[in-house]
Amino acid sequence: MLKQIIKTLVLAGITGFIAFAILTVPDEASEASVRGLNIWWESVFPTLLPFFIIAELLISFGVVNFIGVLCEPIMRPIFNVPGVGSFAWIMGMVSGYPTGAKISVHLREEKQITQIEAERLVAFTNASSPLFIIGVIAGGLFNDLKLGILLIACHYIGNTFVGICMRFYGRSKEKGKKPAGNKVSLTRAFKEMHRTRLNDPRPFGQVMGDAVLNSVKTLVMVGGFIILFSVFTKLLYILGISPIIANSFHFVFHAISLPVELALPFLSGLFEITLGSQMISQTFIDSLLAQMVIVSFILGFHGLSVQAQVSSIIARTDIRFAPYFFARFLHAFFASILTIILYKPLYVNREAFELESIPVSEGADQTIWVSILDIIKHAGPFITILFLAISVLILYRRRFIN
Repeated sequence: MLKQIIKTLVLAGITGFIAFAILTVPDEASEASVRGLNIWWESVFPTLLPFFIIAELLISFGVVNFIGVLCEPIMRPIFNVPGVGSFAWIMGMVSGYPTGAKISVHLREEKQITQIEAERLVAFTNASSPLFIIGVIAGGLFNDLKLGILLIACHYIGNTFVGICMRFYGRSKEKGKKPAGNKVSLTRAFKEMHRTRLNDPRPFGQVMGDAVLNSVKTLVMVGGFIILFSVFTKLLYILGISPIIANSFHFVFHAISLPVELALPFLSGLFEITLGSQMISQTFIDSLLAQMVIVSFILGFHGLSVQAQVSSIIARTDIRFAPYFFARFLHAFFASILTIILYKPLYVNREAFELESIPVSEGADQTIWVSILDIIKHAGPFITILFLAISVLILYRRRFIN
C-alpha cells in the first residue's frame, strides 16, 4: 500500500513539475512542440504508414505464415524464435522503429508466438531505418553520406548480436517444448497461408479498413510521444537540469578517452535520437570517430522517446518491457564497439567505395536515400492529411451508417 502511495506521489509530482515548467516558459515549450510536430507531420507519419498498412495486410492474408514456415530453419537455430519472426525482423530494419514492436504484438495477439518468444522478438526487431541513418544523420546532419555505411553496418550487425544473445533469454521456462520442424516445405507453407486466410472471417473491405485504422492510431500515438519528449528535453535544457546531469558523465567520458564536450549531446540523445545527433554534429571536436561512437550508442539505445512508444505498443499484451530495455544497452554497447573496429575499413579507406562524400545541400539528388527523404518532406503533410481524413471517414461510416 505504501509503495503504491509513493508511486502516486512521484507520478503526480513529475507531471505537476512538467506542467509548471511549461507555464514558466510557454514560448520555448511551444517551439519544441512545433518542432516535434513537424518531424511527425513531414517525415514519421508518411514514412511509416505504408509499412504499417502492408504489415497488417500481409499478416491478415497469411503471407507472414508462409514466410514463417520457410524461415523456420534459420530463425529457430539462430534467434530461438519461430520463422514468422523473420517478417518482424526484416520490416523492423527496413521501416524503422517501432515497426518491429507493432508486428511482434500482432503476432502475439494472433498466438503465433509465445510470450517469451515475443519478448525475444521485440528485443532485436526494432531498429533505425536506412532512410533515417543515411538521409537524416549521415547526409543531413554530418553532410557525409559515407558515414551512413559505417553507421548502418554497426547498427544492424549489433542488432543481430543482440538477437543471438537474447536467444538464451527464458530458456528455463521453455523446458520440454519441442521446436517446430526444420525442413523447408513450400507445400506446407502454402497450406499454412491458405488456412490463415480462411480463418479470418472479415471481408476484404473490412480488412483494408482495419489495416488503415490500426496503422493511423498507432502513428498518432507515436506522434504524441515525439512531441512530448521534444518538449520535455527542451525544458530540461532551459531549466539547467540537463547540463547538471551531463556533468556527471564527464568523469566517465574522460575515463574512456571520449571528449567531455559530447556529454550534453549524449544525454540529449538518450532522450531523443534526432536532437542528440544534431547536437553531436554541431559539436566541434577533432575526433570524428568519437562522434560516431556516441551516435551509434544512442541509435542502439533508441532514446527514451522510442522506448516509450514501444512500451505503449506492447502494454496491451503480456509482453514485458524489461527484456527490451536490457537489450537496448546490449545494442548500444555492440554498436559502439563495432564502430571503433569498422571505422577504418568502412570509412577511412574511402577508396573501397564508390559513394562520394557530398554535402546534401549541393547534391541531394545524387543518392536514392536523400531523394526519397526529400520527396517525403514535400509530400509528407499531404499524405498525413489524406490518411487522417480516410481514417475519420471509415470510423464515421462504421459508427453511424453501418
